[in-house]
Amino acid sequence: MKYVLVTGGVVSGLGKGVTASSIGLLLKSCGLRVTSIKIDPYLNIDAGTMSPFEHGEVFVLDDGGEVDLDLGNYERFLDIKLTRDNNITNGKIHRAVINKERKGDYLGKTVQVVPHVTDAIQDWIERVAMIPVDGQEGPADVCVIELGGTIGDIESMPFIEALGQFSYRVGSGNFCLVHVSLVPVLSVVGEQKTKPTQHSVRGLRGLGLTPNILACRSTEPLDENVKEKLSQFCHVQAENIITLHDVSNIWRIPLLLKDQKAHKAILKVLNLLSVVREPDLVDWTSRAQLCDKLHDPVKIAMVGKYNGLSDAYLSVLKALLHASVACRKKLIVEWVAAGDLELTTKEETRMAAWDLLKGANGILVPGGFGDRGVQGKILAAEYARENRIPFLGICLGMQTAVIEFARNVLNLQDANSTEFDPQTANPCVIFMPEGSKTHMGGTMRLGSRTTYFQTTDCKSAKLYGNVTSVDERHRHRYEVNPSMIKQLESAGLSFVGKDETGERMEICELPLHPYYVGVQFHPEFKSRPGKPSGLFLGLIAAACGQLDTLIPNSGRANQPQSLKKKGITVMINGSSMSNGSSGMKVHQNGNSIKAANGLLNGVYANGNGVHI
Repeated sequence: MKYVLVTGGVVSGLGKGVTASSIGLLLKSCGLRVTSIKIDPYLNIDAGTMSPFEHGEVFVLDDGGEVDLDLGNYERFLDIKLTRDNNITNGKIHRAVINKERKGDYLGKTVQVVPHVTDAIQDWIERVAMIPVDGQEGPADVCVIELGGTIGDIESMPFIEALGQFSYRVGSGNFCLVHVSLVPVLSVVGEQKTKPTQHSVRGLRGLGLTPNILACRSTEPLDENVKEKLSQFCHVQAENIITLHDVSNIWRIPLLLKDQKAHKAILKVLNLLSVVREPDLVDWTSRAQLCDKLHDPVKIAMVGKYNGLSDAYLSVLKALLHASVACRKKLIVEWVAAGDLELTTKEETRMAAWDLLKGANGILVPGGFGDRGVQGKILAAEYARENRIPFLGICLGMQTAVIEFARNVLNLQDANSTEFDPQTANPCVIFMPEGSKTHMGGTMRLGSRTTYFQTTDCKSAKLYGNVTSVDERHRHRYEVNPSMIKQLESAGLSFVGKDETGERMEICELPLHPYYVGVQFHPEFKSRPGKPSGLFLGLIAAACGQLDTLIPNSGRANQPQSLKKKGITVMINGSSMSNGSSGMKVHQNGNSIKAANGLLNGVYANGNGVHI
């Protein structure tokens, strides 16, 4: 097994995650099998109890692991399925060590950070690196490890010590260190400054790790004299100093690495140059070029609770992007704070929010927890239903759609979720019986579950390729009340997807609406470049008037007419949606580097809209 470690210096938010993902993609394009590990130095066991404002979205894996959003980056770039153990935290490591101490495995010894904690870290890495994640048998060829945080953080020290020891454990030729650092330009002098990177590398070397490759974030390509200076002071060969400068779209980052022969530098350190092929990124290059050429906009209103940080909805944004590119549209996300739609909000703010909502081609209400902004989500669902605006509600978004329907169609004015009103006389949404009310971490209904379609004559089933069931990832504590289903369905809300018992509602639709779909699961987590989630594709297609060609009356799902003309096949959940030959497959990744020019996860702020 070969290992590539990606560390970061100077400041956080440089894009270690996308750098690690791009390196993995580049190595995979050379014919190698790649897996990934993310190390988060915080003491939490996992990301499940963290605020989206503080840490971004919680990404959910097939096995129910609640992990750092960077694992979503890895899955989208590499098209793999990771496990909860691919996310290592200080909490997990210390829990494992304490459990062994209590069991008596260290009997008679003083348990210390070195060697017990550092050994546990190394053992964990070696064990998880051997788990196949690409659907093939046997371990991968290369494991890309990302160390979260910044060199010098006190909580990272045990991991840095362990990784220093690990480099010697696996031996020369099996370990390559890529250090991502910042080369800023001071506006006063206009000169690229190397001192921050020099200090970062000096600190890294002082902790026992020597970088083989420097990946330097900057607004412009590094000047040659700057590279020479970095090479001299950081003891890294000039050809191993890579520039990660700002680019037109994030899909160009792997191409940037390839153009600078980063793969050869890594393969040389790992003694793999003679056993791999040249990287095949022809399709990736086409996708990057396609992204720059999209100009016809489609506006989607994101009615969320955590709009202050786009990372809180990162996978939703990427799923929208995958679908919009498949429909050859430039995605514009209009951020609408759910609370701003409510009557209690200041009128000027409320009117601005409603203007954004009414100006959108489609409405998406994502998941969330707590009662803040729920009334705004209900109002957005009502507006979409009454005005026949394409709508997709995810998790809490589906629950608010059900509440709205019960209130305004069934005329149950006090209908609510017991999450928000435990004493409601008409509980449309209830706490799941198997849930825990005393422990919050890891106690929700999590991971991949099977949804069974009750009929194939519905938009959702057709968008999934006319299958009878589909596996999607879940993360929720509350569900639609089974005792109210007959009442809701008799009024026109159709529950077309249920779990294996038939008692838990998974998908609801309004059959006579152009596109009004609510799902209890999170389809965004399994959307992939070139394999857009069918439900997101349906939303975008409906928003830009292509849904009829996507799922025509024949019942067979075909690609939008605009795609047929270009000879492009859209892959949905691994299945082709084309009834003819194709010249290429549309792929898009959903990740980015946080760049100095305002680029944040592929999202550009432009007035009230966010352009992707």
